[in-house]
Amino acid sequence: MPEPQLVDPHDPVMTGENSFVRLSHDGGKSFPERTSHWRVLWSPAGQGHVLFIESTLTGKAPRIYADNAGVARFLQRTIEVMLHSPFADESLPVIDAKFERTGHSLSTMAERIVSPRDEIILSWWDLMAPFVLTMPPGVMNRPLGVYSTFLPAREAQLMVNGAPASGKVVLQERFGKPSSSCCLAWSETWTRPKA
Repeated sequence: MPEPQLVDPHDPVMTGENSFVRLSHDGGKSFPERTSHWRVLWSPAGQGHVLFIESTLTGKAPRIYADNAGVARFLQRTIEVMLHSPFADESLPVIDAKFERTGHSLSTMAERIVSPRDEIILSWWDLMAPFVLTMPPGVMNRPLGVYSTFLPAREAQLMVNGAPASGKVVLQERFGKPSSSCCLAWSETWTRPKA
């Protein structure tokens, strides 16, 4: 019997978290309220936190908040360009902000982002059973692969300067698992084929 392969053959690109809130007014046909929250534990650009946001509460153009602008640009060039191209626009300024997590992963989690002009709070609760996403490079025609533990939420909220965004969480299947449009995505590692 051959020895099992215990080390992934691909090179790591980054590791950390990429939780998101996507709220819809039309049952999931569109998501006018969209965030991508990153907690980067390791990348070639270092560590840091980044929030990409599109919301009726912040205006038409996407915004980027970060405590490490280099990490924000790295994510734009390598990963967000595949996930949501408006977030990959490098002409967008990076707004300096502080990031804080509160809550408990078995009940309610919240991420607070505070800049000189804005306070943004993302919250997830009524969490569903977690599952592990395993997508090596090449799956779905993506040059990068991703391995992540998803904790989907039945309920979530986006608040900007005390005002809640309208829209609802959409329950949906993700690769055959019960999921939703709002998930904590932890223990996330992105990979690329070995150089």
